[in-house]
Amino acid sequence: MSDSTAPSAPRPVLLDVWCELQCPDCHTALDDVRALRARYGDRLEVRLRHFPLPKHPHAFAAAQAAEEAAAQGRGWPYVEAVLARTAELDRRGEALLLAVAAELGLDTEEFDTALIDGRHILTVDADQAEGKAIGVTGTPTYVVDGRRLDGGKSQEGLRERVEGIVDGLLAD
Repeated sequence: MSDSTAPSAPRPVLLDVWCELQCPDCHTALDDVRALRARYGDRLEVRLRHFPLPKHPHAFAAAQAAEEAAAQGRGWPYVEAVLARTAELDRRGEALLLAVAAELGLDTEEFDTALIDGRHILTVDADQAEGKAIGVTGTPTYVVDGRRLDGGKSQEGLRERVEGIVDGLLAD
């Protein structure tokens, strides 16, 4: 008698990226995130985690906006588009968040409503609380396999460190 069940595919390695959408360092880190996604494909799950910093007045609204974009199926494209315009977000605030939503073809009326009714506040608060609990103090911060890597001070060598951890986990 043969076993007809196929072995399940290995679970992807989870990489949490603690990010803030008004953070210039997070914009810089996008190249590393793109490179990691290209290298590992579906073997690496990159998960955006919100950590809005008090020094950036539009960061909390931007985190909520990113959650609404994700709810509408365009989370990462939205995050990348906003991070590409951190200086403009500083000047324009929520008007830029809505403009980016329109550029990506999102339902801007629903987007605006989500920012007003605060439906994503609990998600952002939960991410921030979890980040604080594990020692996140700035952005970007990466957590892979329980190891926290702080990219806020320097991105130098960070992608290589993440790759080393991921390569080790995938080899197991």
